[in-house]
Amino acid sequence: MSSVEIIQVSKQFGAVFAADHIDLMIDDGEFFALLGPSGCGKTTILRLIAGFIEPDTGRISIGLSDMSGIPPEKRSIGVVFQNYALFPHLTARENVAFGLSVRRVDRNEITSRVNDALDMVELEGLEDRYPKQMSGGQQQRVALARALVTQPKVLLLDEPLAALDKKLRTQMQVELRQLQQRLKITTIFVTHDQEEALTLADRIAVMDNGKICQIGHPEQVYERPDTLFVSNFLGQSNIFSGKLIALENQVGKMVTDHEISLSTSWTRNKRVGEIVRLVVRPEKVKIAHQPPTGSNQIAVKIIHRVYLGTSTTYLMLPPHGETIIAFVQNEQSMPAFEVGQNVFTYWEAENCFLLED
Repeated sequence: MSSVEIIQVSKQFGAVFAADHIDLMIDDGEFFALLGPSGCGKTTILRLIAGFIEPDTGRISIGLSDMSGIPPEKRSIGVVFQNYALFPHLTARENVAFGLSVRRVDRNEITSRVNDALDMVELEGLEDRYPKQMSGGQQQRVALARALVTQPKVLLLDEPLAALDKKLRTQMQVELRQLQQRLKITTIFVTHDQEEALTLADRIAVMDNGKICQIGHPEQVYERPDTLFVSNFLGQSNIFSGKLIALENQVGKMVTDHEISLSTSWTRNKRVGEIVRLVVRPEKVKIAHQPPTGSNQIAVKIIHRVYLGTSTTYLMLPPHGETIIAFVQNEQSMPAFEVGQNVFTYWEAENCFLLED
């Protein structure tokens, strides 16, 4: 068992709660992401699990064993830091072997386990290079091998891909996920990159101001965020405020503050008369030259467009209200929409939702 349980854990620095009564259960073999902006407390939780700092209140268990007072070297964890923390005067092989040497593991076993770890992260032929002779991706692999060679129960990753360029980062995301699935090691990953969390994690905890705002599978957290903060942090959103005026056949109908009628099939048990906020993601928004059939259509004027290769971003302004954003896939069959054109934007009721807060 290598599950991790955090029970009512708090950590305060001065007047600031970096972790504010956190309850969290991470399953055996799960890839779990802590996602949030800088200063939200996600790295503090990682350091608490690692034993680098002690909680003010609450307790942490790894594999059903209470970690209170247990030093980091006895917690059976592996850690990969954002800057990799490689020893510049040691080769890749020596860096990976360092933790085993400190533990006084037999020399023959060290050689065998280091070779296995280097093979695991595909560093064959680079064993005798120093960090300065290696690319960022290769250094990241060395740091990962060094964390895995001690055969930890839990792997802790503190934004280890942040220093890589986008193409290499995408490649390393795939490799890291495949490696974790092959080893079936419980992994806790800290990141502020929404796309990274959605790509890698089995579940995501979105954090803000030392608190967990929402926990769920990537699709659940992205498609059905509970709060405005989660909705905005996990991607762009079109948000409409107004009043819920009717509930018919599980479809909620609202009128916005600017007298636009909208419908949604995800009402979160809101009641008629309540002030609500409706959210629709830009990729769900469609554009047409003529008035479309169905719900949620708004006459707008295109005020800006950005070509992004696979898609085009359109900013549109209704006669009254806020700017509406749409992400449209670039296909030959799609009509062209130009700045200054008057068009119609629309989306289906099942593709938008009311916020919980």
